[in-house]
Amino acid sequence: MYRALRPLIFAMDAERAHRLTIAGLKALPYRPSKFDALLEQTLFGMTFPSPLGLAAGFDKDGEVPDAMLTLGFGFVEVGTVTPLPQTGNARPRLFRLAEDRAVINRMGFNNRGQAALLERLAGRPRRGIVGVNIGANKDSADRIADYAMGVRTMARVADYLTVNISSPNTPGLRALQAGGELGELLSAVAEAQGPGGVPLFLKVAPDLEAGDHERIVRAAIDHGVDALIVANTTVSRPALSSSHRGETGGLSGRPLKSLALDQLRRFRSASGGALPLISAGGIEDADDAFARVAAGACLVQLYSALVYEGPGLARRIADGLAERLRHGGFANIAGAVGSE
Repeated sequence: MYRALRPLIFAMDAERAHRLTIAGLKALPYRPSKFDALLEQTLFGMTFPSPLGLAAGFDKDGEVPDAMLTLGFGFVEVGTVTPLPQTGNARPRLFRLAEDRAVINRMGFNNRGQAALLERLAGRPRRGIVGVNIGANKDSADRIADYAMGVRTMARVADYLTVNISSPNTPGLRALQAGGELGELLSAVAEAQGPGGVPLFLKVAPDLEAGDHERIVRAAIDHGVDALIVANTTVSRPALSSSHRGETGGLSGRPLKSLALDQLRRFRSASGGALPLISAGGIEDADDAFARVAAGACLVQLYSALVYEGPGLARRIADGLAERLRHGGFANIAGAVGSE
């Protein structure tokens, strides 16, 4: 059905089509998804029924987490949310690169703010695993304080929190990945988290230099970060065919695939398996998801592929992953992590 509707959807502006999609998903009744037992694993004190999650960016304001769980995701990450509401960058700011099966966005953390998300998530039944991705306001005088506030505020309704310092669309944000600032940031969020707080993840960019992987891993372990999400969108530009290839912003989708996999392997090597890794970027099918697991990811996330494959994608990937585990002789998904 989605393939029949896709030409109509693609005839719309990308952001308008996304908003219509969110509106439609609100009407979907919640039904817990059933997964093959091979896909279940316990991580960070939580039982994930499937390793496939929805990446942040799709549901910035936490409007449809239950719908996405119904559609076959094992967990959902909402946000990015900032302390104060902000409109984001000027439109147009979201572009489909259909010939490349890619997306470029320069949204700029548009969202309704933490207070609105807190109220919305507090008003839903606590079911499934729903994480919250937190960021800093563009005009903030103290971005580290914004992240600490995000931890204190959203921990009340989140199963885990992701500190997003890897978006290329807020000027200067990626500088927080640098040596001294990263340590200061992680100290602040660890203090805000407190002992026994919800799991804390750090989302990093794929555009890194030699030595960055070891430094980030060391800082994450030293400050008690529970996992790294590798990686966000890229500002690099491989060869692209679409007329939108020159747009500024973060590139995601198929062209990010090889870079994201390479960065995952680099972080696996840098950590020696001591730090759990979550892989995102360019995942389109069960083969991609299994390759990330084999390369060391305990969980995987996607978003852009939904634009091209539609709402049945999560279920197809989950079923395909189970088939690959059986074919490979693995007793469960945990046994396949790092198996390459």
